[in-house]
Amino acid sequence: MTQSQTSGTPPAAAPIRCGVAGVGYLGQHHARIYAALEGAELAGIFETDDARAAEICARHNCRRFATLAELGAACDAVSVVVPTDRHAEVALPLLAAGCHLLIEKPLCATLAEAAQILAAAGAAGRIVQVGHIEHYNPVMSFLEQHVNDPRYLTADRLAPFNPRGTEVGVVLDLMIHDIGVVLQLVRSPLARIDAVGVNVVSPREDIANARLTFANGAVANLNTSRVSFKKVRELRVFQPGAYLSLDFMNQAGHLLRVGDGGTIFDIKREEIPIEKGEPLALELASFVKCVREHTQPKVGTELGRSALEVAIQITETIRASLPAEALS
Repeated sequence: MTQSQTSGTPPAAAPIRCGVAGVGYLGQHHARIYAALEGAELAGIFETDDARAAEICARHNCRRFATLAELGAACDAVSVVVPTDRHAEVALPLLAAGCHLLIEKPLCATLAEAAQILAAAGAAGRIVQVGHIEHYNPVMSFLEQHVNDPRYLTADRLAPFNPRGTEVGVVLDLMIHDIGVVLQLVRSPLARIDAVGVNVVSPREDIANARLTFANGAVANLNTSRVSFKKVRELRVFQPGAYLSLDFMNQAGHLLRVGDGGTIFDIKREEIPIEKGEPLALELASFVKCVREHTQPKVGTELGRSALEVAIQITETIRASLPAEALS
């Protein structure tokens, strides 16, 4: 008889066996976090680049699997961190192998692929969490508690150019973060989309602006660029009696609130107390917890698909406005 049995202490639960498909710029951090995460075990990786695979396996003392089938057979949960246009190709065999998945945003490249993934997850009875990381940023937790009637929202997301991610335009690459945040905060059907964008260094749009008008009258203005000299991830929300300005990157912000006097002369500024944390670590910890407890993730397929649908509509609106020579 074990000590836990004689003492009445329940035995510790077995760790969730985790894997990572694709250990490039972002996937390496999934591997790092799984290797250190309590209640998880990094079973191994799937990576087509031999040198990169050897580097990550040596760093975390994990196994490299030769096929997705082998990875799926050895894991309970897998992060899919390959280019967006390969998400469905990688996710479907892993779902068939019985794995729960965290698929990096966006869910996939097309709505047809999204339907395939959703159907496969339903048939296998498996969780699919979509990697909209800002929803696990402590800033978002504050917003969800204090935003109750957003009327106007502005988001700015700027980043220096990086060839990674250019298999899709900047809307699917970066703006989709803010689309997901806005959909979560406004919670109203979308009534109208206006958008413009231009390609600068890639074949697809690298700078984009979208104005989203919702059925309840709320309006969101989203600005995104992947050819900036600086990084910016900021959101401002205006609602009756309050204005919130949040910085997702630095996890800071302030709140302007109308005081008891109810006039412009009685506005109080408050710095927002945010307990900082690494969003990806919080996201993966939540994913592992959902797998262990068989609960649905904060960002599941419903929000992931909705954000993808809006991003595709914005992209199509941009392309419809471009001259024919810009599309060649």
